[in-house]
Amino acid sequence: MSALKDKNSSIFLFDKTNYILIVVGVFLLLIGFYLMSGGKSEDVHQFHAEEVFSTTRITLAPILVLLGLVVEIFAIMHKPKQ
Repeated sequence: MSALKDKNSSIFLFDKTNYILIVVGVFLLLIGFYLMSGGKSEDVHQFHAEEVFSTTRITLAPILVLLGLVVEIFAIMHKPKQ
């Protein structure tokens, strides 16, 4: 029975570093989507362009989302050292 099992076999698909990178990528995605949300005005008949078109919402948030996606792809493709 033990001959069928390899010494290096594990129940986990990835290494510890892969899981850490996956958590970091999800965290970046959540921060990016949180920064993108909002913009609700108190009065629906008034438009405040500085709330909707802020630098945080237009520039920083999409960069964080894209960075999170890149980290996720890297985390999945990264081979653990043997």
